Amino acid sequence: MRIDNSQVVREVDPRASRDLWWLLVLVMTLVGGLVLYAWPHLQIRETSRAQDRMSRERERLLEENRKLRLEKASLENLRRVETIATRDLGLQPPPAARVVVIERARTPVPGAQLAKELGAPSTSAAPAGERN
Repeated sequence: MRIDNSQVVREVDPRASRDLWWLLVLVMTLVGGLVLYAWPHLQIRETSRAQDRMSRERERLLEENRKLRLEKASLENLRRVETIATRDLGLQPPPAARVVVIERARTPVPGAQLAKELGAPSTSAAPAGERN
């Protein structure tokens, strides 16, 4: 004797579907919690690495700046410039009669002209704090 089940229609068990949804919500909650826990830690590590990279770059740039300042100072050395001008370029210093010295004009201190006109003693002659 054989049993024919071809006419049997299976019903979907609502408890199985509900259990599957609960399992899905539980897994999503756990994954969300894990992500929320791990994200700040990963950001902190990445920020720390970026800070280290920037610190090394800053040190490298400071060293390069120091070297460039030293090179600039050596290139601006007037004796070096004069030596190159006379030796390599064949320039000669001008005769003393052709040398013109130009001095920078002094800018008067505000109020100095007024004090001079009034006949007041100059501030440089009296020690600080001993004015009459």
